Amino acid sequence: MRDSIKQLFNLDGKKAIITGSGGGIGGAIAEGLAEFGVDTALFDINLENITRLKREIEKKFSVRSLAIQVDVRVSEQIEAAVKRVVDEFRRIDILVNCHGIGQWSPAEEMSKEDWKRMLDVNLTGVFLMCQAVGKIMIRQRSGKIINIASMSGRIANKPQPQAHYNASKAGVIMLTKSLAAEWARYNVNVNSVSPGYTLTPLVKNLLKEKPQYADLWRPLIPLGRFAEPKDIVGAVIFLSSDAASYVTGHDLVVDGGYTIW
Repeated sequence: MRDSIKQLFNLDGKKAIITGSGGGIGGAIAEGLAEFGVDTALFDINLENITRLKREIEKKFSVRSLAIQVDVRVSEQIEAAVKRVVDEFRRIDILVNCHGIGQWSPAEEMSKEDWKRMLDVNLTGVFLMCQAVGKIMIRQRSGKIINIASMSGRIANKPQPQAHYNASKAGVIMLTKSLAAEWARYNVNVNSVSPGYTLTPLVKNLLKEKPQYADLWRPLIPLGRFAEPKDIVGAVIFLSSDAASYVTGHDLVVDGGYTIW
């Protein structure tokens, strides 16, 4: 029995796309999947970061990796990038949408341009990626999609004002549920992961500039610490594997207990 359960987590030979893989969480997820034997296509708007990560992955693990510059707001770029992955890998087993932007802005002062940019990247970009890759997975009659949302899709963070960010991540969670309902009949599982406060390079820089926010946030986390990018990887590995074959439409919160209160 133990061997059969272990086999459920076997990802050897699988093919994955990870968007936002030039960033902290996306990069950690890409490395984690590669360590499990997955060939990875790294999508990001920052080609330098993913090119460096591609070299690191291929040096450390016996897998293939592609680095493809993509602006997830542009359908034509997505379609071309996905086609290249299919040409190279022949199939796509896993899609992890980990791209995203953040901004603090009081709602009464927020420009329409800032609102639109947030939704275009964080929500529409996720939809466009799911749509392009979903077509491939529907033809395959198999696939795992994991959208990286946020605990901010469930709560209104304090004290920072970020109505547009919160709304975009709530949209990702509901998009996930909707696609799960539509694509279950094709054996395509669609789930999301909602991290809490995570020490990505961007967050670390923010806390250097505004250390008072660490003092405000940390006491609200039952586990008493911020997440590291690696803390998010296990949830993605699980949802990418056959161990989660009966899990779809679920939002897995990885927040150290923040949303308990």
